[in-house]
Amino acid sequence: MSARTTLPGSLALALQFFENFSEHCLASLETARENGRPIAGVYCIYAPLEIIRAAGCVPIGLCGKRQDPIQAAEAVLPASLCPLIKSSYGYAETDTCPFFSAADFIIAETTCDGKKKMYEFLGRIKPVHLMHLPYEQTLAGARDFWDSEVRRLAEYLTAHSGVAVTDERVRAEVDIQNSVRELLWEILRINADGPPLLCGMQLLPVFESKSFMVEAQPYLAALRRLRDELRALRLGDASKKQDKRPRILLTGTPVGKGSHKVLQLIEESGAVVVCLDNCSGIKGLDRPVPTDGDLCANVARRYLEIPCACMSPNPGRMATVETLCQDFGIHGIVDLTWQGCHGFNVESHCVSEGAQRLGIPFLHIETGYSESDTEQIRTRIEAFLESIV
Repeated sequence: MSARTTLPGSLALALQFFENFSEHCLASLETARENGRPIAGVYCIYAPLEIIRAAGCVPIGLCGKRQDPIQAAEAVLPASLCPLIKSSYGYAETDTCPFFSAADFIIAETTCDGKKKMYEFLGRIKPVHLMHLPYEQTLAGARDFWDSEVRRLAEYLTAHSGVAVTDERVRAEVDIQNSVRELLWEILRINADGPPLLCGMQLLPVFESKSFMVEAQPYLAALRRLRDELRALRLGDASKKQDKRPRILLTGTPVGKGSHKVLQLIEESGAVVVCLDNCSGIKGLDRPVPTDGDLCANVARRYLEIPCACMSPNPGRMATVETLCQDFGIHGIVDLTWQGCHGFNVESHCVSEGAQRLGIPFLHIETGYSESDTEQIRTRIEAFLESIV
């Protein structure tokens, strides 16, 4: 069974912008560089995009999502480390990622022990600014500390760009990023408000593109065009069609082009992923930055509230999963953990308990980037889907 649905021409055209987004991005990066804008490589959604852009820099996503560079990374990093970390370092070590090559420096963060130690080696290749992340979101001391880290980042960026991070510049970037978040949420909700118009594999490049925005206005225009096409279809005959596919929430570690095997297998097995609850999906998009008061503090607070498994405790993730299941009519939860990612692996038990409270079938999959276990995972997914009534 195909993992993709056949699309009307106008919707396919609107989606094409995102499917080819890396080409658009590379061309825009070259223009930005010619205009003297420093390129900041970013590995995590805790990096505050508003501050980076307010300093006249361009943030670009670098997270490794392919198996190819892992062998080179294992010459330095332990084989037992998670594939995301190894892939990220392998791309840097082999200089095979055009986005890493374009980056003038790296904005890193201490989300997990593996990544923060990997950054020590990455710093031998390019300059690295390490943001120290608190692991408890509600303590006043943690909030104050993270606020100071965001302001320290602003000073670092200004030293590279020569552009001061002013309230006016931050406000402009807050408005842009809030618009991106709002549009992506609209796209997700319209798509799932009835029989899904796009499957998860088609939504994936749309949400992944948010890490590669160089120029805001063309990107916002493309999001609005896609939203309007989905809205028009939803108001037409599309909502009258029957769709008996189980509606799946895919939660857990990030998924992207190259590390999409579990997402693809779910949909090849006859289900449809209507919501991607991970860093490359909707995680944190429901939290706009408030525009009143101290804008830098508002940005810091909004990013600290992201419910990642690196936080302890992390009640926000459980609350998010339960809300998404109710809002999107979820029939089953698949929790994906990359091998060696201890935070998400341990937390999977809590997600399982939440699924049990909701009475929703749950499946935990722990895997790597290799295709060697594909058929084993397919068998587990098919059995899981058969259990959904």
